[in-house]
Amino acid sequence: MEPEKKTGRLPRESSQRRRVPDWLMRTPKVRISCSDLVDRQPGPKRAQLSGIVMAENCEVIHEQLCELLKYAVLGQPVIERPRWCQLLYQNQMRRIVVVILQGMSQLHFYRFYLEFRFLQKAFKHKFCLPPPSSNFLADIIGLPNQTVGYLPKTMEGSLPSTSTKPNVNLQNDPIIQKYGSQKVGLLRCLLTEEEMKTFDFPLQGSPDCENFVTTKCNGSVTENSPLFGLDGEMCITSKGRELTRISLVAEGGSCVMDELVKPDDEIVDYATCYSGITEEMLKPVTKLKDVQRQLKALLPPDAVLVGHSLDVDLRALNMIHPYVIDTSLLYARERGRRFKLKFLAKAILGKDIQCSERDGHDATEDATASLELAQYFLKYGPKKIAELNLEVLWRAQDPRNIREKFQYTYKGVLRCLDSVHQKLLFVSQETDDIELPSSENCETIKYLSNREVFEQAIRQVCLYPFSIIQFSFEPFSPLLTEEMNKRMQIKWTEMSTIYAGPLSKDCNLRALKRLFKSFGSVHTMTFVLETHQPHLSIQYEVLEAAQLAIESLNGVLVEGVYIKVQRPVTELTLDCDTLVNELERDSENRDTIYLSGISKDFLGHIQELLNLFGGLEAVIVPTDAKSGRQEKYCFLKFKTFGSAHRALYILTGKDWKLKGRQALTPRHLHAWLRSSPPESRRPTGLRVRPPPSEQETLQTLKADNAKIAAWHWSRKIGRLYQSRSPGTLYIILLPGTTSPHGSLSGLGLMGIKDEEEESTTPSMGL
Repeated sequence: MEPEKKTGRLPRESSQRRRVPDWLMRTPKVRISCSDLVDRQPGPKRAQLSGIVMAENCEVIHEQLCELLKYAVLGQPVIERPRWCQLLYQNQMRRIVVVILQGMSQLHFYRFYLEFRFLQKAFKHKFCLPPPSSNFLADIIGLPNQTVGYLPKTMEGSLPSTSTKPNVNLQNDPIIQKYGSQKVGLLRCLLTEEEMKTFDFPLQGSPDCENFVTTKCNGSVTENSPLFGLDGEMCITSKGRELTRISLVAEGGSCVMDELVKPDDEIVDYATCYSGITEEMLKPVTKLKDVQRQLKALLPPDAVLVGHSLDVDLRALNMIHPYVIDTSLLYARERGRRFKLKFLAKAILGKDIQCSERDGHDATEDATASLELAQYFLKYGPKKIAELNLEVLWRAQDPRNIREKFQYTYKGVLRCLDSVHQKLLFVSQETDDIELPSSENCETIKYLSNREVFEQAIRQVCLYPFSIIQFSFEPFSPLLTEEMNKRMQIKWTEMSTIYAGPLSKDCNLRALKRLFKSFGSVHTMTFVLETHQPHLSIQYEVLEAAQLAIESLNGVLVEGVYIKVQRPVTELTLDCDTLVNELERDSENRDTIYLSGISKDFLGHIQELLNLFGGLEAVIVPTDAKSGRQEKYCFLKFKTFGSAHRALYILTGKDWKLKGRQALTPRHLHAWLRSSPPESRRPTGLRVRPPPSEQETLQTLKADNAKIAAWHWSRKIGRLYQSRSPGTLYIILLPGTTSPHGSLSGLGLMGIKDEEEESTTPSMGL
């Protein structure tokens, strides 16, 4: 990056951003779907993965991973292609190898990032995993729940009858753990203020709810207060998701309000397949302020609103209501996940809603279903719900993951392998309590140590089409893990923070803010007055913005003073330069660029970018966690390093008012950091050294300790990777950890070894 021209004045930005160059605007605007972002150019027919994991928050649940493994074995048309990733030319794939590092998590990977050098460079496809269940391996290969067994074929295409009561341990049911086994009243079902904060409901006094309208509630809610079902449908406008229809249903089922809403902003996508709304429907309809007025008039002071993910509807309405029952949280699910409304309506009420033959959802139908689900819970109590064993019913028929025709026959990986007369190899330690079912198509070998497991894997993997190699590591104590997690969050926050100065005492603060915000979204910006001349402390939302500011402004003349731009120097950032260099070389980052200062004009011409830059695979525009608005920065992901840097050179040239550099933050890591509690990301004056127990561990030069083990086993996986033939799909899984003190999410890495990689795979000195 070239620094700003060294003049005596602060660099100014034009009050109006320059438009997209005319030579890029020769083709009309078109809407781009995720599938359009995958390069469709013809090429050699070899197994390959797409350049981006298309999963919400980059998290891939265990059932989705099982989908991929089944598809890798059988391919289409027998198994439906996974929607969260693109596996092309599956029939050209020779072998599948799954390596599990039991006891490690995403936290371990980034705590020992420099030691995991081979993994970060060899695998460009990375994704988050949720914390593991009691049997991680059984989940990812689709083994049946031991207490339930395989579902009989008679259950295909329909939910099991809710009249039967499976033999389950009710004390472990999340609904029983939350509400107890006795019936509860209406007040117990209301979300508390703390829960509403946690789940991002609009609340009075919140900084992002200043212009929200408050209903006329007066605090008189009782056990007999009236319930009202509420549901809204959305469309996509130039500002994001906005309301297009709202329905309110009273107890007894009467619809007291059903209004179409015309957004103030331009609609770019009616999302008809979900909302049921078309352009013709929204011509002579109500505005949002009229709907707000109607709702205030209709709802009595003690009204309780019921809905499914009701926070979304209230935010779309720009309204605040303190008494709510959210059925997606009322019917609690394992590990904080939520059941879909359609599933609950079928399983609890026996009703079919959101039918596929209809165009989109019916807001009145959804509002009624939510209301009836709340009434059912109040009438029958938590124990009745727990006895239905909703988790088993959900797994029995999930329309996202299972095609009805093959629901039973190909339920797990073992059955897929059996259908093509292939065997699975499973190698692990004797101490692992996981047992795969003994069968002709599963070879289980166990050894006393990780070293023996590795040696056997090197010999045996080439003999099997599908292998699972599991290494087991002693996890850190819960207290040490919690401390490590806290330090890692603080470390990334400090890496994204810079100090700039010295500054003139009469400096133009407004111009300074504009200058530093040009590199990316700012989390906080404060003056430091402890020094002889003032300095600025700027905490950016992403690491790329901080690094770009350092590279562009360090040593630049600002208002007659040469400023120094640097990170805070603490024991957590001493290796920051080394870490930044490694992040640049991470295979997921090498082909991705970061751009700041993007406008609607820029995002509106993605098709022109596709034509201009060959190999553009994805445009990733993060949204603000509070407001839901698109950020003014984005990431462009390309197929090759050369295409990425050619695009960076052009887009940061004089024809565009953009700043940018190579990406540093893998997408899954960005999602993980943004999801952490705000207090763990806040820099503090206290700098925490590793506890004595960890210091001793890190200083002990044994292959068993965490830091040495990360380096040691990254090299060993490298040897295993190099020993296999091209066309092998590798999936490396750090499952995460679960304990009474808290759970840690896992991490997955995957890639297909190809002929071209033999010359490009980084040498590890193996």
